[in-house]
Amino acid sequence: MSPKELVLDWVKTFNRADAEALAAFYTDDAVNHQVANERVEGRAAIKKMFETEFANAEMNCIVENIFEDGNWGILEWKDPKGMRGCGFFQFSDNKIVFQRGYWDKLSFHRLHNIPLER
Repeated sequence: MSPKELVLDWVKTFNRADAEALAAFYTDDAVNHQVANERVEGRAAIKKMFETEFANAEMNCIVENIFEDGNWGILEWKDPKGMRGCGFFQFSDNKIVFQRGYWDKLSFHRLHNIPLER
């Protein structure tokens, strides 16, 4: 599959809030590093991260653009509440080995009434 197709499948799974199925997109030693958070290493830790996030907020990813460059998929997204961001996915053998995301954490927490950690 192409990076674009893989990212589209990832978005569909994300929008179902299925942490188990989402974790299957990642290699055992994958890294997910959202710019506003500490990096998360390993499929099991990534699954736990998604479980926590889905429990804290109802999220929906609307694709604005998807680009690909070699083994990278680049996603520009928005959500129904006006949030915007982008994600960079590096693939190897159709699995995510590295993901980097950019979004406004303060606005996200305010929108979903989630307290910020101190």
